[in-house]
Amino acid sequence: MSNAIRELDTVVLTRDVPEAGLRTGDLGAVVQVYSPDAFEVEFVTAAGRTQALHVLHRDDIRPVADDDLLAIRPTGPAHGAA
Repeated sequence: MSNAIRELDTVVLTRDVPEAGLRTGDLGAVVQVYSPDAFEVEFVTAAGRTQALHVLHRDDIRPVADDDLLAIRPTGPAHGAA
């Protein structure tokens, strides 16, 4: 079984990325593979709005596991909101 990450794979974030409003465990989709260690990943809200499009290193993401459970969390106030 290959552990290569490919375009359109669903992945899990393994660290917080606060500047993008992302937390460990957030689910994303690989939209571009730049190298075996660099990926552009899109994270969307449950309603389908893009939360972040971020280039991440292989250590920042992992494939989805069979025993992963999905959860919903609010994204918090928008940047610049009072």
